[in-house]
Amino acid sequence: MSTHPFDHAIALQPLGGDRFAGATSPAYANMVGPFGGVSAATLLNAVMQHPQRLGDPVALTVNFAAAVADGAFEVVARPVRTNRSTQHWVVELHQGGEVASTATVVTAVERETWAVQDHAMPDVPAPEAVPRPARRAMVEWVSRYDMRFIEGELPTEWDGSGSSSRTQVWIRDAQPRALDACSTASMADGFFPRVWLRRATMVPVGTVSMTVYFHAGAAEMASTGTGWLLGQAQAQVFRHGFADQQAQLWNEAGQLLATTHQIVYYKS
Repeated sequence: MSTHPFDHAIALQPLGGDRFAGATSPAYANMVGPFGGVSAATLLNAVMQHPQRLGDPVALTVNFAAAVADGAFEVVARPVRTNRSTQHWVVELHQGGEVASTATVVTAVERETWAVQDHAMPDVPAPEAVPRPARRAMVEWVSRYDMRFIEGELPTEWDGSGSSSRTQVWIRDAQPRALDACSTASMADGFFPRVWLRRATMVPVGTVSMTVYFHAGAAEMASTGTGWLLGQAQAQVFRHGFADQQAQLWNEAGQLLATTHQIVYYKS
């Protein structure tokens, strides 16, 4: 069987110690460099592959210090503190002798505890009832996903008439792939810039920092399989050239798998 495009994009070769070698993939190209979601997944993958890893991801924060250029890079993932059930990591992506991205990751051993989900999945049409977008993808990475927009697709007219920053979309890998922590991290970034929706004006943008909180362990991921995720994203404020984004990802069973927050630079 051939390697899935996502697995090829986040593939890392151990170099010994805490170091891994990787390279960007044209399949996940963005307007400048690679899609941020796949870059975040690559940094997380270094932790997932590390022989000292304890448990599964609970939190991932990625800071995009500079644009990643097409080509080779090196990732360094270091466990900086290991407790009985949690572990803290610092990760860096190096390219051209400089740091392009940094990340922190928290992993933990899953424990059975009292649990409740207060944020229910919205009542929306089933993915099969929502048509595919009619327009061609603007950038290559979008073609790697099957997206069915319930609300908040990109404007058809860039005329400044936007009124809402909310998106609801069913999303899954276009080529079926079982869900895991890395693909969840990538899909958590699978929303177009909120400022484009709110303003219906295409301005230069770039994610500065994103955090993903994982609320599902291996069992929930396995039960989701290759199924759909419902993503909902919305901004809360646009000010001084920066906008936030809060988003949620549910599986078809209504389990909240991940929540995510971003701060995004935009140019007026």
